[in-house]
Amino acid sequence: MEGDDVVMAAPESTEADLDDMKRRLKEMEDEAAALRDMQAKVEKEMGSVQDPAAAATSQANREEVDSRSIFVGNVDYSCTPEEVQQHFQSCGTVNRVTIRTDKYGQPKGYAYVEFLEAEAVQEALLLNESELHGRQLKVTAKRTNIPGMKQYRPRRSNPFMQPRDPFMAPYFFSPYGYGKVPRLRMATRYSPYY
Repeated sequence: MEGDDVVMAAPESTEADLDDMKRRLKEMEDEAAALRDMQAKVEKEMGSVQDPAAAATSQANREEVDSRSIFVGNVDYSCTPEEVQQHFQSCGTVNRVTIRTDKYGQPKGYAYVEFLEAEAVQEALLLNESELHGRQLKVTAKRTNIPGMKQYRPRRSNPFMQPRDPFMAPYFFSPYGYGKVPRLRMATRYSPYY
């Protein structure tokens, strides 16, 4: 007990520390609320957080826009959106032309054309196999992608793999070690430099 030093703090310093802690806690809570507000504002602008009703309306809106749009394939790489717009101007009023590019900014060779009227799509489909910059365009109606519905691609079979029999007995341990297979060598002529 002699070596134990117990320091008794004055009651006013404890109250001052407690008030200081309450003040800092209040500041942190205010800052957290401000951050939550900013995050909600950014998410609202970006459209990443949507309630199911808003998601359904956006999906319906996307389907409506896609019904007024066409896919144009085999577009020349030097073609500009203005030239594509002029090519399809005879079908109806063009709202938007999108030429897809890769991550380096090079055109991928296809475009999407959105019209103001849905009837213009039928007119544009008549321009299938027309020429622009010396290339035959492939014009089809734009299809709507359904979120979460990825096209199923079965695995390609490897011609070097042997088909496994599902009723085959399990492998026995090889006396040569894991992954080692005895190789049978053909009898060869003697070659001193082999």
